[in-house]
Amino acid sequence: MEAGIVGLPNVGKSTLFNALTSSTAAQSANYPFCTIEPNEGIVSVPDARLTTITHYIPPQKVVPAILKLVDIAGIVKGASEGEGLGNKFLSHIREVDAILQVVRCFEDDDITHVAGGVNPMADIETIEMELMLADMQMLENSIPKAQRAAKSGDKDAKLRAAVMEKCDAWLNTGKPLRTCTFTEEEQKLVKAVGMLTAKPVLFVANVAEDDLEGKSPLVEQVRKYAAEHGADVVPICAKLEAELGELDDADRKEMLAAVGLSEPGLGRLARAAYKTLGLQSYFTAGEKEVRAWTIPIGATAPQAAGVIHTDFEKGFIRCEVYSLADLEQYKSEKEIRAAGKMRVEGKTYIMQDGDICHFLFNV
Repeated sequence: MEAGIVGLPNVGKSTLFNALTSSTAAQSANYPFCTIEPNEGIVSVPDARLTTITHYIPPQKVVPAILKLVDIAGIVKGASEGEGLGNKFLSHIREVDAILQVVRCFEDDDITHVAGGVNPMADIETIEMELMLADMQMLENSIPKAQRAAKSGDKDAKLRAAVMEKCDAWLNTGKPLRTCTFTEEEQKLVKAVGMLTAKPVLFVANVAEDDLEGKSPLVEQVRKYAAEHGADVVPICAKLEAELGELDDADRKEMLAAVGLSEPGLGRLARAAYKTLGLQSYFTAGEKEVRAWTIPIGATAPQAAGVIHTDFEKGFIRCEVYSLADLEQYKSEKEIRAAGKMRVEGKTYIMQDGDICHFLFNV
């Protein structure tokens, strides 16, 4: 699963991405980030639960959950018609699972805004409109072909044409597809087609150094919009993150304390992106390794086992599960078993965020 970082020019998008990248050496123990390509990287999801587990089950290695982030080319008005790097922007964004939209929420006379003034709502509207126009253009080209294929009577072809027509009708009301209700079967088709406005969005409010909690009127505008559209907002100061990325661990902690933060913004951003993607973590714990595994919310126990290895899912027998609260109360797996708190779950069990598991399988 991956998220694409988007935004207008000069809103701090690349500054934020570069700050995350530059944190590699200084934060490798807690927030590893490695560059895959110039505009791609893997970042861990900070999780305090890992620290708690390792307190009771000390391992040789700790492996956090990870996210892939993509720094997508900046967008300008007219991108859907090929303006600027519009075509590159659109092709890259079709490949990601969620959109992290960086919105400028600070004034700075030295940094010129592409639209001439700082207006986060206008920025959001520009990108939303370009994505909607791109979706409408794609449907205009694709629907006739889908309708011809549907005339054959093929069930899948008929459904594909119907879903495309439904998307087109919704977009023509002026609303993005993420606000439209689809069945599970329709949702799969929408994702397969690569509809841009169907992707979930997380707004990243790039704030000034004197507004780290994002309490300014500009951020409140973004929060109001996000709440009305079922999205979250994370305030982050890209400039501060860039400075933090250049410090060693001791100096970083000192600087964070000085500005009243308990962790770099990366932690909050990664966790919020994880949530936006509809993901959750479960854990495996032993002397060799304590590890967070990433699964979609709603995954079954066999599906969760399959994330470790496909054989685990194919030969799934049962899952032994306990909670972090159990571990904190009883201090060890041995005592959890002795207290009868080690649950045995079967193939229909729906995994819960934070489950600590052992899978039994046979292939």
